[in-house]
Amino acid sequence: MRKNSALLAVVVLVLTLRAAAQDTPATVLKPPKGAQVAIVIFEDLECPDCARAAPLLEEASKTYNIPVVRHDFPLAFHKWSFEAAVLARYFDTHSKKIGNEFRDQCFAHQLEINKDNLHAFAEKFGAEHKISLPFVVDPQGKLAAQVTTDRDLGSSLKLEHTPTIYVVSNKTHGKPFVEVVDRSQLYALIDTMKKE
Repeated sequence: MRKNSALLAVVVLVLTLRAAAQDTPATVLKPPKGAQVAIVIFEDLECPDCARAAPLLEEASKTYNIPVVRHDFPLAFHKWSFEAAVLARYFDTHSKKIGNEFRDQCFAHQLEINKDNLHAFAEKFGAEHKISLPFVVDPQGKLAAQVTTDRDLGSSLKLEHTPTIYVVSNKTHGKPFVEVVDRSQLYALIDTMKKE
């Protein structure tokens, strides 16, 4: 029985690694089902530039009525960003809206948050939303694995910075995505993608 379980685990790992190795921008950068255009962002909750970009992306999402797909890309040199992403995933389990509110609160309070007070910050946020935060948020490591999967996805796309923002579409010809290098061009890029 143990041999079968171990063999199954190895097969699943190999298939997962093979699938991840095949990730390319064209296979990954797509809008969610039902959307023609979306904004995709790889962000780090401790990144000041991500904090500056967040309100612009939210406004563009509302203006165009398009979704924002957020991916975690915690940078190694940021001391609390990985743990904050895990906490955001915990709040996602209650609702994606609450998880995104937590991410936005991290951005709004970046200068006040540190590794030592992050859990207390999350507890306060949870209490405000009538969600109790367990002492151990991720006992089996499932949420951390989701964050790592996002980070690995970003690495497979050769991301070099945060935020990395794309406007993506579900079109099958031409280029179905474009990186937003100059944020002042975000609306123009969305207009172009919607017209094509």
